[in-house]
Amino acid sequence: MKLVSYLHLGSVGVGAVHPAEDAILPLSTGANALPDDINDFIAMGDAGLAMAAAVVERGAADLIPLEQAKLLAPVPRPCRNIICVGKNYREHAVEFAGSGYDSTAAQGKVPDHPIIFTKAPSSVIGPDEGIEADLDPTSSIDYEGELGVVIGRGGRGIAAENCADHVYGYTIINDVTSRRLQARHQQWFIGKSIDTFCPMGPWLVTADEIADVAQLRLQTRVNGEVRQDAMMSDLIFSIPTLLETLSASISLQAGDIIATGTPAGVGIGFDPPKFLNRGDQVAVSIEQLGELRNPVV
Repeated sequence: MKLVSYLHLGSVGVGAVHPAEDAILPLSTGANALPDDINDFIAMGDAGLAMAAAVVERGAADLIPLEQAKLLAPVPRPCRNIICVGKNYREHAVEFAGSGYDSTAAQGKVPDHPIIFTKAPSSVIGPDEGIEADLDPTSSIDYEGELGVVIGRGGRGIAAENCADHVYGYTIINDVTSRRLQARHQQWFIGKSIDTFCPMGPWLVTADEIADVAQLRLQTRVNGEVRQDAMMSDLIFSIPTLLETLSASISLQAGDIIATGTPAGVGIGFDPPKFLNRGDQVAVSIEQLGELRNPVV
């Protein structure tokens, strides 16, 4: 199922992309009566998904054509910071370590353990919303296409072999970054948490729709030029490893979002760097998850 948060006629709702039509089937209005906040919907777990599936199977006369609704980020305001993984593709780890912007370079090009940081929830925007160039005082905006994992059932001490029981679904994230702020502060939070610097979407695809995450292909295009192209199988630390590592001493909660890392091909990997500028169009696509497009404004 493809779940969306959307704005239609002044109201925010949760819906499912109708499998047979280019439209949204509302789940949180009328007789369907499911929550209109997707965080509450995710917290319902399998029970909520079963109710949503019944609505989809039953069908509805109040379908909303996609072009008549504004798609928001599937989780417009996460309850907690987005959990992010740094240097999780070997080629990107090497390009980043040699870029001059990596405050962890002294620890080695390829990490022995996951590098974890976070982005503020206020940085999240939806598909087709603008990445605001003026909010970066250093004019060093970079893109990072990533697979986002949404937690369903929370917990602490999750074993890697049980991680599938805790993954609710997947989405696309662009971990937009101010590289000079990242280097200036020798940490990653400020340079990555700028308002509008976390595009997400276009929808949340439930885990049952994805047979093998490792076979998904990610591509990032800037103005139509392919900059990043990698398979999820290239991750240094797999999704089960990440969940086990994070939950060893931190309780994961329903609705938590993990951005799993970006492959080689980011702007600072070029000489000279190819930073984003106002007017650029960035598109991140992942097979079976769609395409997330955002302009730089």
